[in-house]
Amino acid sequence: MEPLLRAINLSKSLGTLPVVQNVSLEIEAGEVVGLAGQSGAGKSALCMLLAGFHVPNGGDLYFDGERLRWPFQGRALGIEIIHQHPDMAERLDISSNVFLGNEIGWSLAGKWLKIPNRRRMDREAVRILSQLGMRFDSPRESLDDPTLALGYPYIQRLFALIQTWQQQGTAVFFASDNLDHLLAVTDRIVILRHGRCIAEFRTDEADREELVAAMVGATDRQQLTPIVWALDSYYRAREQAEKLHQRQAHLARDLGVQDILNRELLDQMVTQIDALDSANVALQDAQRRLLTELEQERKHLAREIHDEVIQDLLGVSYQLEELEADRVETPALRKELGAIRANIRGLVDDLRLICGSLRPPTIDSLGLGPTIQSYTRGWTRRTNISVVLDLDPNLGRLPETIELSIFRMIQEGLSNVHKHTSAGEVQISLRHTTPRTLMLSISDDGQGLPEEFDLSTLYAQGHYGLLGLSERVALLGGRSRVQNQAGGGVLVQAEIPHPRMTQTEEDW
Repeated sequence: MEPLLRAINLSKSLGTLPVVQNVSLEIEAGEVVGLAGQSGAGKSALCMLLAGFHVPNGGDLYFDGERLRWPFQGRALGIEIIHQHPDMAERLDISSNVFLGNEIGWSLAGKWLKIPNRRRMDREAVRILSQLGMRFDSPRESLDDPTLALGYPYIQRLFALIQTWQQQGTAVFFASDNLDHLLAVTDRIVILRHGRCIAEFRTDEADREELVAAMVGATDRQQLTPIVWALDSYYRAREQAEKLHQRQAHLARDLGVQDILNRELLDQMVTQIDALDSANVALQDAQRRLLTELEQERKHLAREIHDEVIQDLLGVSYQLEELEADRVETPALRKELGAIRANIRGLVDDLRLICGSLRPPTIDSLGLGPTIQSYTRGWTRRTNISVVLDLDPNLGRLPETIELSIFRMIQEGLSNVHKHTSAGEVQISLRHTTPRTLMLSISDDGQGLPEEFDLSTLYAQGHYGLLGLSERVALLGGRSRVQNQAGGGVLVQAEIPHPRMTQTEEDW
């Protein structure tokens, strides 16, 4: 089938500086292709070429089988571009900014003059912003800083829109500095380095280390580990540095010395980030080894208790039962032997409970969902605290490391509830927010945490559960947050990336 968009050897230079060099790529209808690369790799320049905003120095571009000739109007072909940092017209209101350059109205003198229909534009602006969950008193008011509204919930709505576009057959080319975003919603990821397309990955088969290795050109794991560990912090710091650079450039545009100062400032910030990466690498590797070895020891210990200790105790119980039946005639002795056997059975039950905590027997055979259900039922019987579960019906099987980590997070979360909250009910939700992202939420109706708490304070007080949970999330490349709820109790949330599921609901 002919691809919807095909680029062949596209090249673009700014003066003597090549920014895009012989890039060839294709995108099918209904496909989401991610574009990743370091700052200056050529991502923005390539997007502007594909949308018709820039004219290349060489190469060809085909859309729906037809060769395009520059300059062309991408919007007329159905090609739209969403800028990473859109500039707002400060003197225009929300509605006018939404339709800037694409106003709805009546045309006069051909296409060069148009009288805007403000009522239609206002209604359409409200509809579009409502899709993103954004509410304003009036579309005629001004928006001082549009980036303030772009928090986590709105990013999730953007992901939902991308999936909707994909289902409608729209091709999406998604350039981002955030690898988590690309891994969450794309089908393929193309890597640019120094303006060249140097690698392409099927998202289902890619991991963060491979992507970062391609982006930076590193192959040694010891080089990659600190970069992956502090990638989010690096991008946030770099974004702030770029904003500072832009503001300084506006203030001192004609001062050549200012450019030198800006570069020195950026170099200093990068050096500080590299130092932080180096400090974190040893901790990350040690923590991963510790958790892996701990799980192996738990598995080995649970197997020894089950296969040896419990079986020996059951053997003693059977021998006592035979002795009681065949040789004991004194009622008092028979009663005492019965009590001993009852104590042995109680001890066996306790040991089985310990085995389940060390290594839940259902997780290897049945997976995470049934394990959570079994564990929470037993936990409720022991603590008299009810648990309300909301598990994604399409949870499927996940890699062993992820399943065990999520189970341990729930264990630690419930342990905190029992020890510290005086709660009567716990709600646990585990659902997909994207095909490659899980959201774990644990909330209770207890007394909540002290005001202005932080994890370091809890650690100093000897409370390690929430700290351990956050560390597990970080090692999986996810994010976590802990907060008091308005109605009382604590909410713990963890966003966990994982490979795309291979099983569907019908497979269960």
